[in-house]
Amino acid sequence: MMPHRSPGLSDAQTAFDLAGDEAEPAGAALAGARLPSYIRDHRARLRQRFTDGGAAAMPDYELLELLLFRAIPRQDVKPLARRLIDRFGDLAGVLAAPAPALTAVEGAGPAVAQDLALVAAAAQRMTRARVLNRQVISSWDALLDYCHMTMAHRETEQFRILFLDRRNTLIADEEQARGTVDHVPVYPREVVRRALELNASALILVHNHPSGDPTPSQADIAMTDQIRAAAEALGIAIHDHLIIGRSRETSFRSEGLL
Repeated sequence: MMPHRSPGLSDAQTAFDLAGDEAEPAGAALAGARLPSYIRDHRARLRQRFTDGGAAAMPDYELLELLLFRAIPRQDVKPLARRLIDRFGDLAGVLAAPAPALTAVEGAGPAVAQDLALVAAAAQRMTRARVLNRQVISSWDALLDYCHMTMAHRETEQFRILFLDRRNTLIADEEQARGTVDHVPVYPREVVRRALELNASALILVHNHPSGDPTPSQADIAMTDQIRAAAEALGIAIHDHLIIGRSRETSFRSEGLL
């Protein structure tokens, strides 16, 4: 039986070099372009607060300002940071937002979307590295953090499979299907076929509910039973099925559904 934890995400700590965004663009000095002093001072204060207290000392919109400094070096980015937080709910929601949704917000162009996507990708790589090739039992909280970071703020359903070897070490993590806001097609035969290709001994199924509520539907339960029957016929165990919501997850194992 896989361990479970209380709902909620632990804070991911990521270091960024924020010192160089005030360098003059090529030709800017000759053209007389300079950063206004009130913006320069505000940015310096934010950097110092981050240096002194870290991410915990700053609200989401201020962390987002720090990230926006490079993409928009010569403007006050506080209004944009607040618009993005208002639109997507929190910093995690902003980082998970697709580029078209980001650029639809006034003041957020392609450079902003690309920079935020890069930060999100780096954070996902960091959390994934904490669980890949490690025993799931000893890294369960890290695995849940990875699932939340990867899936909690998606606007459509995604179905992932975590493949484990005989020692319950995570050997692969793969997206199997994408769907709509309330449905994702999953084919038990394809799940089992991939498990056999990877020589996996056990699986953990994971999908998200874009509504934010991780309560299993009858379709979720039926789909899990179908995959379990197909897998167990070939000696492959289903350790758990996790449904990821916005701020918490549901474990089929903990709920007695497996």
